[in-house]
Amino acid sequence: MTEFKTYTEKHTAPDAEIQQIVRFLHDHLDQYGDEKEDIGKSIHYAMGRNGKPGGLVITAGTPEGLLGAVVLNKTGMGGYIPENILVYIAIDRNTRGTGLGKKLMQQAIEQSEGDIALHCEPDNPAKHLYNKLGFTSKYLEMRLKKH
Repeated sequence: MTEFKTYTEKHTAPDAEIQQIVRFLHDHLDQYGDEKEDIGKSIHYAMGRNGKPGGLVITAGTPEGLLGAVVLNKTGMGGYIPENILVYIAIDRNTRGTGLGKKLMQQAIEQSEGDIALHCEPDNPAKHLYNKLGFTSKYLEMRLKKH
């Protein structure tokens, strides 16, 4: 039986559990992931640490371990920028295709307040899930990386 846990700035996870989520996301994001340090920063942001606006971390797992995790950060804005940004979602590679990703996304949508933005590379297979859940591609994102 899969158990879902939700963490926010009001209900934070213990540090050991945060590290478990960081390792899980790092291991299962594949080419769409980031360094553990950056993943940890996004989770700490969602937990409202260091005065950050907070967000939402939802995990799915069994007593044997994590099967999925999603991280949303509040942007602190609204109207002109969506109130939330989906930073990470990953499903254990042995559990993909079972509907768990959809369940995690539905919970994130239901539990968050306001609109949600996300960045998705064109070849990411999760793009189809996002479309089914009502996400649209309104803009082309462009970034300037300052060195």
